[in-house]
Amino acid sequence: MSDATHTDERVREMSKLRKALIRPELGGIVGATAVFTFFLLFAGNSGMFNAQGVMNWTTVSAQFMIIAVGACLLMIAGEFDLSVGSMIGFAGMMIAVFGVTLGWPMWIAIIITFVICVGFGALNGYIVVRTGLPSFIVTLATLFILRGFTIFIPQTLERKTIIGGIREAAEGDFLAPLFGAKVGGPVFQWLGDIGVIDVFTRGNRAGEPVVDGIPMLIIWAIVLVIAGHILLNRTRFGNWIFAAGGDAQAARYAGVPVERVKILMFMFTAFCATIFAVCQVMEFGSAGADRGLLKEFEAIIAVVIGGALLTGGYGSVIGAALGALIFGVVQQGLFFANVESSLFRVFLGVILLLAVILNTYIRRLITGER
Repeated sequence: MSDATHTDERVREMSKLRKALIRPELGGIVGATAVFTFFLLFAGNSGMFNAQGVMNWTTVSAQFMIIAVGACLLMIAGEFDLSVGSMIGFAGMMIAVFGVTLGWPMWIAIIITFVICVGFGALNGYIVVRTGLPSFIVTLATLFILRGFTIFIPQTLERKTIIGGIREAAEGDFLAPLFGAKVGGPVFQWLGDIGVIDVFTRGNRAGEPVVDGIPMLIIWAIVLVIAGHILLNRTRFGNWIFAAGGDAQAARYAGVPVERVKILMFMFTAFCATIFAVCQVMEFGSAGADRGLLKEFEAIIAVVIGGALLTGGYGSVIGAALGALIFGVVQQGLFFANVESSLFRVFLGVILLLAVILNTYIRRLITGER
């Protein structure tokens, strides 16, 4: 039987180059390359790329990555969650209230906080799918509700909006180190001993490496990016996410449980925000009512820089991670380059615009879209 017999004329062959050009990560790759090139040229000798500098911008990038993964999957499913920032502040405050004010064991405070926040995520998703209201409006309302609770609860119980003592309350707890510990300490000590990384030369920390471990925040970011990528690209549920965001009605006809997919993605977004919050309060040892401000927009921007469409059905977790990396590098790089820090959002705005234009232009060029 000839090859022609097996060839479907309705299927158009696409070269590897064309496939690469329409990948959603393209804008993130170009943006990250441009950002690193810029700071290598203008801040290469400032300490930005030594061990301590790398750890600084990697930690900041990891913060963005954690919430960007959840935002990415939700946006691919065709929805938004504007309550992410308020969820971060609310979750941190709940941990402080349960663990410090009420004196509960920290592991119980963490678990109950996760349950409450994921429950809010489920409620957001349920309202969206049952009422048909835009998720923008529903989660905007949740943004104000959660922020209001975050201010009201500590003021009522403690007469203040910042609660400290979390680090002390977490001492000896078995679950807290999963969010607040550092890993790889002996490795970094060895690297310091052999001169690969710098060590402190004076004070109580003389002989210790300037980087004494990898924060669990970074570990969580890596785990979530890998898990999100596998879920999206290697599982049937990942196909459902794309289908739910691409054409929800057609997906329903094909048997995709669109409502369940969307609700689960809202819950996952809340889960990611809570991970961020727990890591944050464990690092600072306190919770504040103003934590998480504007994080929802930063997460969405990172996802868009990474190639996701605002209309849903298209995107990449790896691209979102690259967008978060750009955030972290730019935020810290401006300091190392002695550039006015207020220009941080100017840089991000330019990168966002260029990434969107590049992604849109290349996709239209390759696919023939208008």
